[in-house]
Amino acid sequence: MFIAARRKTRLAVRGARRLNLAAGLLAASVLADSGVEHYRGSFHNKAMFAPLVSSALALAVSAHGLADQRRRSHGARDAVYAAAGLIGVVGTGFHIYNIAKKPGGFPWLSLFYSAPIGAPAALSLAGLMGFLAERVRGAAPGGSPRIGGMAAGRVVAAVTSAGLLGTVGEVALLHFRGAFHNRFMFLPVGAPPIAAALLAKAAAGPTQKSRPFTRWWLRLTAALGFAGIGFHAWGVSRGMGGWRNWSQNVLNGPPLPAPPAFTALALAGLAALALMEEHADA
Repeated sequence: MFIAARRKTRLAVRGARRLNLAAGLLAASVLADSGVEHYRGSFHNKAMFAPLVSSALALAVSAHGLADQRRRSHGARDAVYAAAGLIGVVGTGFHIYNIAKKPGGFPWLSLFYSAPIGAPAALSLAGLMGFLAERVRGAAPGGSPRIGGMAAGRVVAAVTSAGLLGTVGEVALLHFRGAFHNRFMFLPVGAPPIAAALLAKAAAGPTQKSRPFTRWWLRLTAALGFAGIGFHAWGVSRGMGGWRNWSQNVLNGPPLPAPPAFTALALAGLAALALMEEHADA
């Protein structure tokens, strides 16, 4: 029994570290993306520095969590993740306000070219993933990780499913703005919703069950995130002057740091499946 308890604890720490990795990748995506976008906005509101500081701290504590082999949660990491989640919520409010105050309220033109509504939510997702990581790590020694009385794997799967759908909504809006001129632009709108549906099904299904197709689809989604960087880099190169005029084209072209958000969420989904396979409900 002692050996089984130690194995459960080791698996819980491994699951938490996987979630720290997902949170860190999301934070890195937010740091780079908000840095570019807010620089383009000349940081006219000093609050625009907040997501940069918060995402940088979230990235740092995620790296700390990834290296941490201990089985207990960490107060400083929890505080940083909570702050990231809160700043993401406040940022979403700012972005909605900036669109609403324009003439006409929420016309397509404002949705296309104003502050992106969904972008700050990525910071909240990073904070939430980190928070879940700390809950998994803080599970009772030898026990199955639980969050809010539910199996941790189910909770992480459900949150990741919702996060994928929200990210797809933002991508769909911006790719619609680009008129889907490249047929590959349909991939990040078509593939991640299937991953979200598979994760939702897993969250509602039995634990300790192998789901190879869901794993395969999540890996495809993760690869899609990295491939998106290449496609966006190609989009930047199509601007006037190409990469020789990078200082202008990076600001005005497709956002290079955005696609890895899919990779981060896919990694969180894989962590959820591992938690469900390795730990029973009770």
